[in-house]
Amino acid sequence: MDSRSSDTGTAVLVPVKSFDLAKGRLSDRLDPGDRHRLARRLAVGVIEAARPLPTYVVCDSDLVADWAGEIGIGVLEVTATGLNPAITEAAVMAASMGHNRIIVSHADLPLAEDLTWLDREPFDRGVVVVTDRHGTGTNVLALPLNLDPPFVFRYGPGSAELHRNEAERLGLTVRIVHDERLGWDLDTPDDLAAWLADDVRRAGCEPKRTR
Repeated sequence: MDSRSSDTGTAVLVPVKSFDLAKGRLSDRLDPGDRHRLARRLAVGVIEAARPLPTYVVCDSDLVADWAGEIGIGVLEVTATGLNPAITEAAVMAASMGHNRIIVSHADLPLAEDLTWLDREPFDRGVVVVTDRHGTGTNVLALPLNLDPPFVFRYGPGSAELHRNEAERLGLTVRIVHDERLGWDLDTPDDLAAWLADDVRRAGCEPKRTR
């Protein structure tokens, strides 16, 4: 067993929408069945990239919770709606389970291979913001738990800078990381077109090495 899995206080949180609602902005390019399968395959790739760290799917859907249980992943089923409230609720749950740090990763990162480096020096302290490929969004966010006052999640337009400001408000060190793999997400038709045009698509949407 990898030694990181036995003594880490870090949990990886992967928020997953109801698969029936996932990737709605790709409806002009993909039919509902394809969007459903794409969302599940992308989420599995991100979950695999988090191993061996303790990993939990964050959801408000019984069907997603059942799916996570079927693939052997822990579930933090939240009542809050919206990404920021859901992650806030899940972070409290993770802290109550004894975790002292979380890595929050979007579930739609097709090239994700490894998230565990965020649990190693020098990225295992303070706040780490891994941006999207445009440098403005937050694809992965790592931060300590049990903060007083608590960290306020700022997902949405310009979230990378907003998360930097939030870390500075709390007096925490902050690193902004631009990672070629983790910077790719599939959210809009433009994302999908760019992904295909750059020839980084892989069969079954599984994360593999590019050429």
